Amino acid sequence: MTETRAIVVDHSSNERLTIATVPLAPAARDEVTVRVRAISLNRGEVNRAVRSAEAGWRPGWDFAGTIEGSAPDGGGPAKGTRVVGILPSGAWAETIRVPKDSVASLPDSVTNAQAAALPVAGLTALHALRQGGMLLGRKVLIDGASGGVGHLACQLAAASGALVYGHVRNPAYQAMVAEWCGDRTIVAPDLSAAAAHGPFHLILDSVGGSALGAALGMLRPDGTCVTFGVSEAAKATFDSGAFFRSGGSRLYGLVLFTELRKVEPASEGLAILAGMIAGGTLRPRIEIEAPWTEIGAVARQLLDRSFMGKAVLHLT
Repeated sequence: MTETRAIVVDHSSNERLTIATVPLAPAARDEVTVRVRAISLNRGEVNRAVRSAEAGWRPGWDFAGTIEGSAPDGGGPAKGTRVVGILPSGAWAETIRVPKDSVASLPDSVTNAQAAALPVAGLTALHALRQGGMLLGRKVLIDGASGGVGHLACQLAAASGALVYGHVRNPAYQAMVAEWCGDRTIVAPDLSAAAAHGPFHLILDSVGGSALGAALGMLRPDGTCVTFGVSEAAKATFDSGAFFRSGGSRLYGLVLFTELRKVEPASEGLAILAGMIAGGTLRPRIEIEAPWTEIGAVARQLLDRSFMGKAVLHLT
């Protein structure tokens, strides 16, 4: 096979995304061939695709599918195995080539939709929480707790024995977050409202701006704030005196694809996450399921923040 159909950036389309036939390069020695069954959308890739990417660029990080061809050098899941995986770009296609250490086999009980919702959001949550080390009995604050990363981070932290505080700005999402955080759900316009419940051992921030500034003032000695998003603002002002006087506190900037290169391959974390879904301790919140032909409309809804949780598109 030398061609496949994929979602590409098309400046002539009103939605700027369309399905087109594209070349399919031969598999590299360490690449498996995957027939994609489901994909999920993340705000970062959609924002780039719709607002700044060059024509012809192929977005796509998250996917679930079936192995159609083993890697030429051997190893990796066998042909016919259902897998979940991640690519830096180009995953939104019917057939893709993927490094074998970027996919993990799926338990039978995990659906394609659940799996497709995992990679970027789940791995980001997993790697961010690991920056806190042992979490048993420790206070963890999750900003944006109703979002794609946030709702998984709340569940993973709770599974680690943490005392999880989830912050949301919209009261409409309080009940959703309370599923995992109970009476430790904080509903307020600003993250600073969480200060009364601190100090915190670990804070996860995907908002930046004033939220990051507030987070840096709520850490306990040797506490950690992990930042991985700037949905509010790219610049933050904080009380540097309060930060250094907490004693040993640190700020960690997390870029997922850097973590996957330097810390561990995606296959390891994805296997853990898929196993937790099979075991009933992790449940991705999927707000939208639709055919991939609806990519333009669903992408717009995501950018307009008309839903929380994840959007999954199925390939027919």
